[in-house]
Amino acid sequence: MCGILFTDNPTISQQKFLAGLKLQQHRGPDAPGGYAYENNVHLGHNRLKILDLDDHGNQPLASSCGNYLIVYNGEIYNYKELAKEFNINLQTSCDTELLIELYIKKGSQMLSHLNGMFAFVILNRKTGEWFAARDRLGVKPLYFCKHGKSYTFSSEMASILELYGTPNIDEIGLRQYKKLRTFFNGRTIYSGIEMFPAGHFIENGKMHKYWELTVDQQEPPTDEELYELLTSAIDYRCLSDVPVGSYLSGGVDSTLIAGLAKKPDTWTVGFSDKNEFEWAKIASNAFGSSHTEVLVDYEQFIETAKWLIKTRGEPLSVPNEVLLYLMTKEVKKKNTVVLSGEGADELFFGYDRIFSWAINSKKFDLHKFGELYSYGGHEDDEIIEDALAPFMHHKTPIDIVASFFQVSHLHGLLRRLDNSTMLCSVEARVPFVDYRLVERMAGVSPDYRMRDGIVKEPLKRVFNSILPEDIILRKKVGFPVPLDKIFQNNEGTAMDDWLNFNLANI
Repeated sequence: MCGILFTDNPTISQQKFLAGLKLQQHRGPDAPGGYAYENNVHLGHNRLKILDLDDHGNQPLASSCGNYLIVYNGEIYNYKELAKEFNINLQTSCDTELLIELYIKKGSQMLSHLNGMFAFVILNRKTGEWFAARDRLGVKPLYFCKHGKSYTFSSEMASILELYGTPNIDEIGLRQYKKLRTFFNGRTIYSGIEMFPAGHFIENGKMHKYWELTVDQQEPPTDEELYELLTSAIDYRCLSDVPVGSYLSGGVDSTLIAGLAKKPDTWTVGFSDKNEFEWAKIASNAFGSSHTEVLVDYEQFIETAKWLIKTRGEPLSVPNEVLLYLMTKEVKKKNTVVLSGEGADELFFGYDRIFSWAINSKKFDLHKFGELYSYGGHEDDEIIEDALAPFMHHKTPIDIVASFFQVSHLHGLLRRLDNSTMLCSVEARVPFVDYRLVERMAGVSPDYRMRDGIVKEPLKRVFNSILPEDIILRKKVGFPVPLDKIFQNNEGTAMDDWLNFNLANI
């Protein structure tokens, strides 16, 4: 896991570029400041060593033929299988080498073979042409901006702001944030700075889509198939040459991952008057893990939130992002990789109120969706319509809602997770976002996902020998942050106060 910075803008000096790269040194403190300059192109990299701890995996990394350079952030979990399949003789045990050599063999077609999370840019040193890509669901971030014909790519917003200064606020992005607490369809808070779309690549200056979620009806997986898919996804994400731990809230998702991963360390976080410590303890006792409870107070929450906003140069999405960061600071003392449960609610309809409404609706009602989903207290149906636009071609309300959650809503959660963990130099991995599992569940009947009205019924049934009974019977709750107490002296709803607090501290 790393931080990358790339630009082919000839007006950017080496000094300015390296200053921008340094701002994301937390993403790669093991080998910071990796730099190359070729054909008026700057490539920068900060490395967090996860696989192959030797320095020969440092980046920018040259291909075996010497004609290509790569800067890459992520993990390719099936890199050993791909090396064997495509007869690539790896000189390292580093997935970065596989990535660049596979690109030389297969070009953009290589993307369909990758199982992992990634954002990377590959430069042809002879021609000056480059290739950039991002993983199917956007687990790893990639911001970009254009100046004339020049592109700049970065793992974090702050580096782009360092190179070009702070641009104007994007008015649509601002409305998205104030209504929906995050950004959609590539927008950010700033005009001219975009999020590289998941499942896309750029080649010869043109953006192409290589993956999209389809919702064609299909039979549900057998119990054996679901078991194998999830255990395989977790096993892949335990591949590491550094210690791996698990977040453990005591909900079904995190408990299942911790139980299957069988890693020694588990972690939870909360306030003294609002936490899930009791449930997490039930799970950790069942698994015999070394469990740590991280306690946060209101003052610490506020001061940390201000620092996070300033450091990143953009607003936070949800308030529990602060708790994730504070917990992960403790995680780093023992683990450099942590497993997290994002994606399960999208796959198995864990947001039961909105999914139940969509299942029982014959016609999609945009305003009603807004009432159920929105976070800002004001009305802005135009922004809700804009966020849903990529999914409105689906025929039924449940297909629209399921696709929106699996792609756009999930993207916001993944952005939150990456931001809060990489600031601590910790790599977070998300088994439920394995594309094989996502593709297998797409189009599966709601009756399977919420059988007899039971949220996540397949997970509770198939893995009942792993999940403690108290966890199976527990009602779903969100990640608890008492905003009403933290912002008790402000006006408006607690979530509006949170959103306005963020915007005031950019």
